[in-house]
Order: sequence, then structure tokens, then C-alpha cells
Amino acid sequence: MLRLIITPKDVEVILGVSSSYARRVVRIIKRKNNKEKHQKITVKEFCRYMGLEVKEVVLELKEFYKGK
Repeated sequence: MLRLIITPKDVEVILGVSSSYARRVVRIIKRKNNKEKHQKITVKEFCRYMGLEVKEVVLELKEFYKGK
């Protein structure tokens, strides 16, 4: 299943950063995409901002959550 939305926890997993830094990244991406607080960011928006490949991010998340 392809993920559409990315959470701060996902950002932590992908970047290997603290939860506070992950939340900060999400806020910055929301601001850059003119989103309101309640709106979510997509995997594509995250990847575009971070310069990452969508396929790689999705695979990394699948691997992480497979063990849970």
C-alpha cells in the first residue's frame, strides 16, 4: 500500500533525527506549501523539500513498519 501522508514519526525514521526536529521539518514544509495547521503533508511534498526519491522513502517506511 502506497503511503500518502507523512507524519513527524515518519520523518524521524527517515532522517534519523529527534522528534522535535522532525516536527520542525513538518512545520517548515507546511509553511512552504501554504498549508494550515490542521492540514497534512504528503510524501511527495516531503521528498520534494528534502531532495529524496519517493520510492526510496516509501520502501524505508515499509521496512520500518513491517517489524512493528
